[in-house]
Amino acid sequence: MKNLLWFALGLAGGFVAAHYVNKDPRGHELLAEVDARISQFTDRIADAYREQEARIVGIVEDAVDSASATADAVTEAVTDAAGDAADAAKDAAKKLTD
Repeated sequence: MKNLLWFALGLAGGFVAAHYVNKDPRGHELLAEVDARISQFTDRIADAYREQEARIVGIVEDAVDSASATADAVTEAVTDAAGDAADAAKDAAKKLTD
């Protein structure tokens, strides 16, 4: 609880100090420069995030396409094998009845 009180007092003190610094023209200029740098930093982080997200989306789409193609190939192979097995069974049954 004591730490929370110190945190709240520090936060309030920071706001008061920033208010007084902002009243001075040089302080206002300094805070504007700090704000511009923070905005520039967050913009760069956001751009990097979007770029990385686009890369990941591309990788996932490629993986989904590959998995879909593999599933289609396996389905076709199983269907062909089942058809071949059915034909072999018919041939064997025909030989037994002849």
